[in-house]
Amino acid sequence: MKIYIIRHGETDMNKLGVMQGRRNTPLNEKGRELAVLSGQGMKGIRFDHCVSSPLSRAHETAEIIIRESGNDIPIETDERLLEIDFGEMEGKKFPEMGKAGELFYNDPFSFPGFKGGETIGDVCRRTQAFLKELIAKDDGKTWFVSTHGCAMRAMVNYLLEDPSDYWCGHAPYNCSATVIEAEKGSVRITDMDRVWYDRSLIVDHYRQ
Repeated sequence: MKIYIIRHGETDMNKLGVMQGRRNTPLNEKGRELAVLSGQGMKGIRFDHCVSSPLSRAHETAEIIIRESGNDIPIETDERLLEIDFGEMEGKKFPEMGKAGELFYNDPFSFPGFKGGETIGDVCRRTQAFLKELIAKDDGKTWFVSTHGCAMRAMVNYLLEDPSDYWCGHAPYNCSATVIEAEKGSVRITDMDRVWYDRSLIVDHYRQ
């Protein structure tokens, strides 16, 4: 089986460098453009199933890419694909997050979480439970999974050669994909941070 794990397209809060977490923000114009270009670039890939985070930015990304890639399949949702919950710090910019915010990027497994929110360990447990359950199907199908930046890195962390390198150098780019192949208990990442649009359009909003 093959699993395409996609981060959603750009939102205005991405553009502002704001930590969205569970905030249900929509795609902006560029976010929709990236999703359209990605879907067009993925024509020829036949997706058998699609699962998305319930948040609108991920769900709309899935809708656009599935349509533009020439597929016509229903989109299921799973709350385990939600973005990290930043608790009381949701909607804040990175510099406002203080020392804990520095840990989030520089030593994420030591990030203590914010009041009412999650730690990286929490996100790893729920997203990896989703992925392992999916892999256990071993159904030979091609799956499209639409999620969020931190959740995406958490989901595949246990498959990395060096799991301590949580961010793999940067947050996933908007509409980028990590691709996994799984068969008879063998699981491997075959592509990471793959984009189907011109790389000049990539912006790392959290490292500007």
